[in-house]
Amino acid sequence: MLTAIVEPGPDLDDRRRPTAAQPAGHAVDVAALRSFESAEQAFAWGETELENVVALVARNADSADPRTSAHLSVLARLLFPYVQRSGRVAEMEVLGRAALAAARRLGDAAAEAYALGDLAGLHFLTGRHNDALALNDRCLEIWRRLDVPSRIRRCLNNRGLLLEGLGRYAESEEALRQSLACSRLLNDPVGEAVTHSHLGNLYEHTDPRAAIEQHRRSLAIGERIGSVIVRHSAHCNIGYAHLTLGEPASAAWHFEESLRILGGHGDWHGESQTRLGLVRALRQLEEDERAYQECGELLRRADARADRYMGGLARHQQGLLLNAQGRRAAAREAWRTALAALTGTDEQAVVAELRELLDG
Repeated sequence: MLTAIVEPGPDLDDRRRPTAAQPAGHAVDVAALRSFESAEQAFAWGETELENVVALVARNADSADPRTSAHLSVLARLLFPYVQRSGRVAEMEVLGRAALAAARRLGDAAAEAYALGDLAGLHFLTGRHNDALALNDRCLEIWRRLDVPSRIRRCLNNRGLLLEGLGRYAESEEALRQSLACSRLLNDPVGEAVTHSHLGNLYEHTDPRAAIEQHRRSLAIGERIGSVIVRHSAHCNIGYAHLTLGEPASAAWHFEESLRILGGHGDWHGESQTRLGLVRALRQLEEDERAYQECGELLRRADARADRYMGGLARHQQGLLLNAQGRRAAAREAWRTALAALTGTDEQAVVAELRELLDG
């Protein structure tokens, strides 16, 4: 599952490396299994089996048996990237919390760091950037103590992303510059591409043209190494920069190209952000009928994953579209639902706009 989902590079190598409490012989047992032939095949298997796996983890989450805890810890570490890429928010929480508790019972520092980082990812996906930052920094502290450069780089990269989302731009750039230097020392092109992407998001606040240049650097790396996810993300981010520049037609093209590249590879965070951007671009182009259809599709996919955060962002857009159609009551209902979903997140600008819309 892991090798089919995660692209080759340090992140994959790190996840596969045994931690202190991993049962002896586990790697040999896994090596004897057949591999999935594609990411699509792995995602299809996950759709069928995830409910059973999560139920098994939940049932054994508090086990006092060290061997059971060790197997649970390994299972969560190897499965989490699939669950995160799928956008299964509730399942991420079950796996992440069980893995953290197991790692602490076992005294396995590396396993604890993975669990903290994975839970930080959950909080990021649900719009709680302050909580994610606190967990990420605890994770970073452990990896620094263990002296694992590839994981330190990843934490610095995530730190930069989270600080940017919180408006702490100078600190964000410092972390991202450190991450970029680490990527080059480690010869990690995927890490370098992702950091260029995050730098682009940071620059978008002050110079969207400079942001596009960073995203194009990321895209060039993605094309050179054949990375679907890097290329998909780069086009999505270029689309948002064009939205900031007031160029919705160019934005829509990049969002559509992003979705085309992603295909069935599965990356809910990237896909949902791209679909949300496409709705915004189409609305600005006054292609309201298609925007409404795309918004409905995004909502359907978000609700299927119990992703209230993305559902709230989509319903904000849905309300704007309904209001433009003269359906004021339906628009207000969409905005009320969106506000309930986004209250308590760090999406302050949208929450403020929703309150203003409902007060109007």
